[in-house]
Amino acid sequence: MENRKELEFTKMTGAGNDFILIDLFDKEISINWSQIAPMLCNRRYGIGADGLLVISPSKKADFIMNYFNADGSYGGMCGNGGRCAALYYFKKFSQTETKFEALDYIYSASTIEAKIRLKMKNPTGFYTSKLTIDNEIIPYSFIDTGTAHVVIFQDEISNELNKKIQSDKFNYIGAQIRNNERFAPGGTNVNFIRIIDNHKISMRTYERGVEEETLACGTGAVASAIVTTIVKQYNPPITVLTRSNESLDVAFQEREGSITEVTLSGPAKEVFRGKVEISL
Repeated sequence: MENRKELEFTKMTGAGNDFILIDLFDKEISINWSQIAPMLCNRRYGIGADGLLVISPSKKADFIMNYFNADGSYGGMCGNGGRCAALYYFKKFSQTETKFEALDYIYSASTIEAKIRLKMKNPTGFYTSKLTIDNEIIPYSFIDTGTAHVVIFQDEISNELNKKIQSDKFNYIGAQIRNNERFAPGGTNVNFIRIIDNHKISMRTYERGVEEETLACGTGAVASAIVTTIVKQYNPPITVLTRSNESLDVAFQEREGSITEVTLSGPAKEVFRGKVEISL
């Protein structure tokens, strides 16, 4: 006989990057979240979201955040998800600061002038290279900001490729890069960047695990801002205009090629709360 269970959830968004949050502070539930996430995140037959956040008590910090991509895969760090989880904690416990655990690392977050600011891990693994997509050589930068990201500047690619990513072929091009063999087995997120001025860029992101363009990506904004500083020699902070037309602010310290004190700030809000019945 099919076992069905009712789940309470909160729908949240961070600059257009949307999430389903499950609160396990006051209860214990034995669920295979990787199996449930695709059902809940489905935009036609479920609640609809880019990912699933499951928060529960922690012995090391205020809470643990586990993040699952829309396809059910266990995600790397999610910057906007972390900001949304922090906002939920602030509202639940009437706080303005928190520390939470994700992927065996302690992150800290705070409310700053109606925005949620998250202190991120220092980036690792930066390098520049080139790859060939659709018979075109594409210069790119790679960096890990808690999860893998490729950053591509639109002024360094051809008019033909720019036309493709501005058309309905964006997801096709993004998928080709995301699944390129040099990023195997995990793949990578892909960010296309346009320079607006010395402190502002626009970003479009193809997200691994969602497998399409999302309206925003927190770790992608951090990656794009840091790579812009390194490659284009611009000074932080950098404002990142996302596909949702909302902005994320990335600040950090750069000393002798080392990037530290990285923070991601921007809007986050609760959209609605509800209950959903799932099959176990």
